[in-house]
This record gives sequence, structure tokens and C-alpha cells, in this order.
Amino acid sequence: MYNNEDREVRKIVIDPGHGGTDSGAVGNNALEKDYTLLISKYMYDRFKELGVPVAITRDSDVTLSPTERVNSILSKFGNNDDVIVLSNHINSGGGQGAEVIYALRNPDTLAKNILNNIGRTGQTTRKYYQRRLPSNPSKDYYFIHRNTGRTEPLIVEYGFIDNQKDVNFLNNNYQDLVEAVVQAVSNYIGVPYTPPGNMISNTYTVQRGDTLYSIANRLGTTVDELRRINNIEGNTLSIGQILRVPMETITDNEEDIYIVKRGDTLYQIALDNNTTVDELKSLNNLTNNTLMIGQLLKLPSNLVPEDTYIVQRGDSLYSIASKYNTTVDALKEVNNIESNILTVGQVLRIPTVEESQGSTAYTVQKGDSLYSIARDFNTTVDELKSLNNLENNLLSIGQILKIPAFQSLETTYTVERGDSLYSIARKFDTTVDRLKQLNNLSSNLLSIGQILIVRE
Repeated sequence: MYNNEDREVRKIVIDPGHGGTDSGAVGNNALEKDYTLLISKYMYDRFKELGVPVAITRDSDVTLSPTERVNSILSKFGNNDDVIVLSNHINSGGGQGAEVIYALRNPDTLAKNILNNIGRTGQTTRKYYQRRLPSNPSKDYYFIHRNTGRTEPLIVEYGFIDNQKDVNFLNNNYQDLVEAVVQAVSNYIGVPYTPPGNMISNTYTVQRGDTLYSIANRLGTTVDELRRINNIEGNTLSIGQILRVPMETITDNEEDIYIVKRGDTLYQIALDNNTTVDELKSLNNLTNNTLMIGQLLKLPSNLVPEDTYIVQRGDSLYSIASKYNTTVDALKEVNNIESNILTVGQVLRIPTVEESQGSTAYTVQKGDSLYSIARDFNTTVDELKSLNNLENNLLSIGQILKIPAFQSLETTYTVERGDSLYSIARKFDTTVDRLKQLNNLSSNLLSIGQILIVRE
């Protein structure tokens, strides 16, 4: 870990975009705010491990107004030019790939390095750039750049949430994307970067005066081998660069051991050995999905229990719930899941019939009545009163009502005054894109009395 006692080191403020009532971009059964929090919390932990002063604007699903967000950023380490702000986001709008936006007052060095590092993970990259306010081109377009004083703020867009390929890459490689950013920032501020977890013992950090030849001699390998496993074409090295180091070979007959080969992924190894990515990571103390050629992996000997499901590419909570005749809420409850984001290889426990037909919760809103709630959830007033031990029909705003979960599986919904596709999507635990697809809608416009298909 870096020791900054004798040296002034720059500080990092991590800003998970959106949150709370502001979901951000929506697509492929996912919300931007969930991804940004996931990415940011992992990033926060990594900077802490490296000994870099770091703070975060939110560490839970809370709403921050632009003013609150800026005030939070400036309150962490002050309005100073030694503060780097990393505002994490997921894009939308039909594109593909990552991009980085930096402030008009700052050079492009860090933005360029971050995007280049992201590209090395295998993610498509677009561009690093600045954006000006149309009404006043001397000012930044985004408030996170415009209103954060003397700090060095960057917006990092890791991909497009409405692009299935990007979402799959995020699900499988978000930790690698974060490592790309952390390494770029560490190099920029002069802090030695070390990979997380067990990768440290299998890597070498380039020192001043090192050459590929001197490193190969020191580690008992060859220049060609170092070039091969690190995808190096020339002889150029940079101070602080992390090189993968060949591991000692072992005999193939050793039980429950797998030697990583070129092109391997945790997902493919898990499939080939009848296990899961999570199980492999747990057994080998892995903190991300990065593998090295020659790395030794322990393989579990036990099989996945029958009452579980391994998440496959393209799965969503809704599709899994439909397949096993249960509900999204039941899946989330028995697996202690807070968001709708899934990762390939994740193991989910399938709810029992009793768990699937339990109750879900509804928070009473202004204007609600037992009759309107019963109608929306395809149940009866008497059923609601019985389930909630109500003696009369009086309700209070904010009151939590139990709703029979199996009753909330109606397939259509009649649009009422004040409805929007977003509010309806939230009510039925789906997405705007899915509603538009089911109903062949080309816009977000609705009409009172319109019948929408909400589930297949």
C-alpha cells in the first residue's frame, strides 16, 4: 500500500451518477443508478487499498440534486486543484462503447489515459472530449464540470445501457473496467498501482532502469515469454507498468486444479467444469474476473444444488421468474437482491411455491384507496383487509400494505390520469423499453384508458 506520510498526494472524490428517485438511463432490464453505485463502491475500496485519500458522494440508493451533489464533492477535500472527481455513468441513446468527458479548465492527459486503459479491457472505446454550453461556449455543458470550482472532474461513461453487448460486458467485466480507471489515475498522480487480491504475487511493477531483458533474467523467464503474455510488441516499458509474470508449471494429473490458457475466461471455465463464476472466485479468493495465462485455479468438487439456477447470457430476473413460475419480487427476496442487475454465472436460489405465493409490499400514495389498490393488483378489498388486519377502509399516506404476490401477475394495465411509462414500469417491476416492445410503441406518449400489456 502507498504511504503518503512524507508526500502530498492528490485526493479522489468518487461520484456515483444519479440515485434514489433519479434512475438515470434505463435499458435491458437495468437502471443506470444501480451500475454506477456498484462501480463506485468497488472503486472506493480499491483506492482505499492503495492508500489514496478518497471519498464518495453516495454509498446507497439516495437522491442527490445537482446542488447537493456539487456541495458534497466540494465538502470532501475542499475546492482545490489537487482533487480529482470521477463521476461514473452509463450512457444511452443507441451507441456503443466507453467515453470520457473532461472539463474546459483541465488538460486531456488523464481522460486520454483512462479511455486507453478501458480499451485494453476489451471494451469498445469512442472518444475523450470536452463539451461546451451552447448559450455560453466559455462554460462547460455539464454541471459536474461547470460548478466544481478548481477540482479536476471527469465523467466516465462505461458503455450504453440500451446496447445489449455493452450491458453484457458490464455484467461480466465491471471490476476490470474499474481497475482500468484506478490504474490510470494512480499513474497520473504518482501512486504505485498494485492489482487486487491474489494477482499481486503473479505480477511485476516496472521500476526505473528496468528493461524486458533485465526483468526476464531476474524472474527466470525469457523476453519472448514476457512479451507474449503481456501482449507487448516492442521493448518500451513505463515506470509503474504492471507486467504479468509466468507461473511455475505443475503436472496435469493434479486433481481439482486448472491451468489458465490463452483465451480462457472465468465464465467458460465455469461452464466446462460444471460450476459457476461466483464459486470459482470464492474458492480462489478472486476479487475480479481477470485471469493470467498459466494461473492455477482450484476447481470445486461439488455440483450446483437442484433448487438453484445459474444466470446465463441474456437472462433477466423477469425471464427467470417466468421460466420457474415465480415472481421477480420472490426471486429478489430469497436471494437478498436489491437491484435488477444480474451477472453471467451468478447462482440464484429458486423460490418454493410457498415463497412464490407469499405477499409483496405496497406503499400507500396520495389519492389511493383500498378499492383502487385492489383493482390495480387484481385482488379484492376484503382480501387486502384480511391480509393486513384492517378493521376499516381508512388509509394513510406512506402506510405499508401487504399485497398477495400471485395477484400482481396481471398481464394488462389500463392507463390512468398522471401515468407515465416510467411509473407503470416501476409498478410492475419491468422497464420502459420492455413495455414499449410488448405494446409496439414508438414513443412514450400514453392516453387515458389505453390498455397496456405489462407481462407476456
